[in-house]
Amino acid sequence: MANLNTRWRKENTYDAIVVGSGIAGGWAAKELTEKGLKVLVLERGGPMPHITGYKTATMDPWETQYPLGRLPDAEMKAKYPAQQRTGYALTEYTQHLFVRDDENPYEEKQRFDWIRGYHVGGRSLMWARQSYRHSPQDFEANAKEGIGVDWPIRYADLAPWYDYVERFAGVSGRKEGLPQLPDGVFQPPMEFNCVEEVLKKGVEARFPERRVTIGRTANLTAPTEEQLALGRGKCQHRNRCIQGCPFGAYFSSNSATLVAAERTGNLKIRPNSIVTTILHDPKKNRADGVRILDAETGQEEEFYADVLFLCASALGSTWIMMNSTSSRFENGFGNGSDQLGRNIMDHHLGVGAQADAPGFEEHYYSGRRPNGVYIPRFRNLGDAATKKDYLRGFGFQGGAGRPSWTRAIGAPGLGAGRKDELTQPGPWIARLGGFGEILPYADNRVTLNKDKKDKYGLPTLTFNASIKENEQKMRKDMIATAMEMMEAAGFKNVQPVDGDYAIGLGIHEMGTARMGRDPKTSVLNAHNQVHECKNVYVTDGAAMTSASCVNPSLTYMALTARAADHAVAARKRGEL
Repeated sequence: MANLNTRWRKENTYDAIVVGSGIAGGWAAKELTEKGLKVLVLERGGPMPHITGYKTATMDPWETQYPLGRLPDAEMKAKYPAQQRTGYALTEYTQHLFVRDDENPYEEKQRFDWIRGYHVGGRSLMWARQSYRHSPQDFEANAKEGIGVDWPIRYADLAPWYDYVERFAGVSGRKEGLPQLPDGVFQPPMEFNCVEEVLKKGVEARFPERRVTIGRTANLTAPTEEQLALGRGKCQHRNRCIQGCPFGAYFSSNSATLVAAERTGNLKIRPNSIVTTILHDPKKNRADGVRILDAETGQEEEFYADVLFLCASALGSTWIMMNSTSSRFENGFGNGSDQLGRNIMDHHLGVGAQADAPGFEEHYYSGRRPNGVYIPRFRNLGDAATKKDYLRGFGFQGGAGRPSWTRAIGAPGLGAGRKDELTQPGPWIARLGGFGEILPYADNRVTLNKDKKDKYGLPTLTFNASIKENEQKMRKDMIATAMEMMEAAGFKNVQPVDGDYAIGLGIHEMGTARMGRDPKTSVLNAHNQVHECKNVYVTDGAAMTSASCVNPSLTYMALTARAADHAVAARKRGEL
């Protein structure tokens, strides 16, 4: 074993190791390699080369084995009991992106929808690309309201990093000048369709405090020279984003950050590498590296580095830390606060309203649009007029379309008859879905289950989390406000929507290794370093101290770029 460790030390030593290759991991790889570090990215899933790896990117409905790609119910129940809760997302087109639950099980004390994809690029190939900044109010709310712990940073600390990642990633959108939704560095916005224009006019006339804007999405509408040089192109509006984009038009690790990192000559990516343990040197009180299980051979191997970035997703990074016990960390790596695994947050989903939009039956629009409308938060903004009987707020995402053009997967219709149908006049409908903030509760938690193992013989996770009274009140208000906005627009047959929601379904899991000012009540400091081991950084959703009501991926990017900058400078000073 000594000889093996010596060989590993000689062959497997890098300046930095990044665990995970999704949105946060891709950014860590880019920033660290561009600053001169030799970086190893360890990804538990298999390779997914840009363009050639997107095997269904150009697949048409009539080319699928099953009608319009809908997988058989028996296969869904047997292999994907949790992943199928996404509804429309898991199909024959995307089956290769989602994990099999029968091979990657977990336990639910209360229902928890853990939606995952294990491959190079992770969920950066599966995300909805909506990209919004957290506001100054979001970073201050915990402290002002006595909820959880205070963020150790403020908006001003992250603002220049938001600029930085928006410019590289490419986010299209409109500037609105709203303090609760800070503007950013935008490419030209996409357009409303005719019914959405009516929605905007009607809502803003009756509710001046409610702005209807186009979504801010990481799809290129006017690529920069830097983006073109990476091989990225303008969005073609195919609306097949989740099948993979051969044009590199939407931001992903595979099309952008990992490409930039590879061009430095400082990157090595090792797929099929399941990180199981953080190696800790008790004499130096630093992480020495990681131990992995090769997913193909079943062999263990160790890799070493001065700096370690955990970017394996909130629950993936937390699993690694929980599984990394030692005489120094008997309760999990860096878990002296007992906050590791606690404070699970997500965003509400499946709540709002839909309505018919009469009078537009003869109207058509050309092409598609991988985006929708967005209505920013308008509740609890710090004044009496917006105050409600619950904390925080919500935004709405949605849009309008012709149902005959946007049929659910599995609906009948191909061939000449279907084409004739599409040329006929038809009704329009409008939908608004709420994304509401969930507060951090210490008893909303995940724990390590050593009794139940996955197909590799590794411990699994047990979830025990639910929404509480504050969130229940918010859901009622989301339904009421969505309905009244539909009515304000003059739409008919307005119907409430309140779907079967459980935490996790928003696919925005956050908070399980939160940032904070005090090591007694948090896991990470203001630079995303583990309080108890400063050469380990955690920059994915696990780091979040509160959730805001906006999609969090842009904040992960900004936190990661900022943390990488800190790590390189600290390493040069000999602090790591």
